[in-house]
Amino acid sequence: MKGPAPLEALTAALRRLPGVGARTAQRFAYHLLQHDREGAALLSRALGEAVERIRHCARCNTFTELEICETCASPRRDSSLLCVVETPADQLMVEQTMSFPGLYFVLMGRLSPLDGIGPRQIGLERLLERASDPALREVILATNFTQEGEATAHYIGELLRARGIRVSRLARGVPVGSELEYVDPSTIAQALRDRRPVSG
Repeated sequence: MKGPAPLEALTAALRRLPGVGARTAQRFAYHLLQHDREGAALLSRALGEAVERIRHCARCNTFTELEICETCASPRRDSSLLCVVETPADQLMVEQTMSFPGLYFVLMGRLSPLDGIGPRQIGLERLLERASDPALREVILATNFTQEGEATAHYIGELLRARGIRVSRLARGVPVGSELEYVDPSTIAQALRDRRPVSG
């Protein structure tokens, strides 16, 4: 049995969210309409406003309300360092470390030929244009450590090195505060490969 058309449309719209299947979308829709109509209206307004007002920064491609985002416009940022990330969420995580003083380029994805995502879809032309800035000293590739993320980092690294640009890759290793017995072997192996001398 199908529900009313607007309810079916809401459920279908909620299914577009990552990790939300048919049953979860249906539960969300019923919850909003049955228990939280005020929240549903708030969600609708916030989503509509975000879609209308949020755009991509003309320099780094992240989300912003302005032509140039606050990070790119800040005179306090180190323009000699450029960190390449997959998504605005990844950029936010790097920013929250408060340890990176440079600028960013957000790919809005990663190479995935099987899904039809190639260099053009992730804005590599814009990245190469950005990397041609004479002030740039180093590009840090901070794509995720998935197969696609690694392939993307390798591809971008080759392109940038061919242009004489210094390229580094985000290091991998054992999370701070973790105990080795609970860390997976591949992480420990990578941490051993990426080890560095102890200063002192």
